[in-house]
Amino acid sequence: MKILLLLGMIPVALVVVVLLVLIRPEAVRVPVEPPAMLVDVAVAKRQPVTFVVRSQGVVTPRTRTTLVSEVSGQIIEVSPAFVSGGFFERGDVLVRIDPRYYEAARKRASSGVAQARTRVATERALAEYAAKDWERLRGLDAAQGPASDLTLRKPQLAEALAGLDFAEADLEKASEDLERTVIRAPYDGMVREKRADVGQFVNPGTALAVTFATDYAEVRLPLPQKDLRFLDLPAPGAASPLPVSLTADIAGASHAWEGRVVRSEGVFDTDSRVLHVVAQIDDPYRTAPGAGGEPLRIGTFVTATIAGRPGGELFVVPRHSLQRGRTLWLVADDMTIGPRNVAVVRADEEFAYVAGGLAEGDRYTIVPPERALPGTRVRLVPDGGDGGGTADAPAPPDVIATVPDVIATVPDGTGKVPDVTGRVPDVTGRVPDVVAATPGGGDV
Repeated sequence: MKILLLLGMIPVALVVVVLLVLIRPEAVRVPVEPPAMLVDVAVAKRQPVTFVVRSQGVVTPRTRTTLVSEVSGQIIEVSPAFVSGGFFERGDVLVRIDPRYYEAARKRASSGVAQARTRVATERALAEYAAKDWERLRGLDAAQGPASDLTLRKPQLAEALAGLDFAEADLEKASEDLERTVIRAPYDGMVREKRADVGQFVNPGTALAVTFATDYAEVRLPLPQKDLRFLDLPAPGAASPLPVSLTADIAGASHAWEGRVVRSEGVFDTDSRVLHVVAQIDDPYRTAPGAGGEPLRIGTFVTATIAGRPGGELFVVPRHSLQRGRTLWLVADDMTIGPRNVAVVRADEEFAYVAGGLAEGDRYTIVPPERALPGTRVRLVPDGGDGGGTADAPAPPDVIATVPDVIATVPDGTGKVPDVTGRVPDVTGRVPDVVAATPGGGDV
């Protein structure tokens, strides 16, 4: 009986499968638009541009001096400012050397001058007497012809005058040696390094200290050849130097100082092919009355921004917006993008200055899109660079295809109707399951 029932269900199942295939609905095909690329844009606007040239350098003193002793002797006194980092003014006494030997030498020289003057006076008197004696002899016809220089004692007088010059020179040297026992500051400045102290015996040429002037400092700035066309370098002796702004980070804070480019060194470095210009900063240590702010210390590494020539009306574009240094991606009115080559006049670390290839009001992507093709649709980041909102493309709808359930019933010998359910749960093309229930709960 079961075998007959099973054989009867096979054609029924085949009929059900055929019916399901015949009555299935056609799948609805909905066109799906490709997703639009999200971009951030900026609007191109012309603006007046004055070029600046940036460089870096180290602050150096305009004058650096090694103070040395010109006389020998023991140091008996030093100034309180004669320490590393001590400030002094022009004419301040920094070091005193024992002057006793030089005072005695000056006294001896003074005595020598007095003796030489006495001898000169004596020889002049004797020369006058000799001239009078010669005139007396001529009046008595006892002498013929002119008197000789020796008769008139001219050589003796010349010797006495030379002796006076020699004595005066000795006195001048002795006086200068005595003055050299006092070492004075040659300018307003600061002691960088102290090399001698009280009690030390020094000889002529012994280094006492290293000092430098603080009236103004200098910064040597290298400029590549390509940047020179954006600067009007001052000619030698020009009265209108270029303004320059110097910045440096000190103790976690940024500080700025104003200076001026006063000259160029006039030659290109043969190794680096750069031209060095010199910037000057007045009163770097802020020692003038009323001067405030952070001092610009010698040795500070600074970044310099030099004001250059005006560039006219240009488009200022972030440098990272350019692809390969000369291509911008523009957003058209139909929300598609395309590349455009632009004429870049100059580019620095942050911006590129564009003279042509853009029009006022053009929208360009701030970041160049990756692997984009001309004509790719885009949508804008909310509150983007152009102030406009976003242009969102409609999202593709979900597509689900279902096949209705078909239930076929056949009588069996018990009068029960078994469930025959055919389902197509999805559109993957799987064959629906056919389940037949038999009396007694047995599965076939």
